[in-house]
Amino acid sequence: MFELKTSASFDSAHFLSGYQGKCANLHGHRWKIEVTVGKETLQEEGNYRDMVIDFGDVKKAVRDLADSYDHALIYEEGTLQPFRPTAEQFSKCFYEKLSSDGLPVRRVAVYETPENCAVYEV
Repeated sequence: MFELKTSASFDSAHFLSGYQGKCANLHGHRWKIEVTVGKETLQEEGNYRDMVIDFGDVKKAVRDLADSYDHALIYEEGTLQPFRPTAEQFSKCFYEKLSSDGLPVRRVAVYETPENCAVYEV
């Protein structure tokens, strides 16, 4: 298996409605998205010969995704976001979004703090 990994960060605020704890209050994070893409074999010909995919394509897709959430207030279902804005749900959402854009995504980790992350992989 060949894999490439890149990351991007964004700042946003969220809260967890109905949660009994600190995250029930409106608060912010410096979120970090870490994306791993991969394939069993490298491309055999053309401009991307001996590559999984161009790093620039992966970096742009991850950066664009991060930018779309930067300096946002993220609500849960029934408001602006179609899911409860937990790190776990973000990792799944970002995996699905990048996969639907044609990237060979293997794994997405979303860091809520520098020490804590949630991971989604299939």
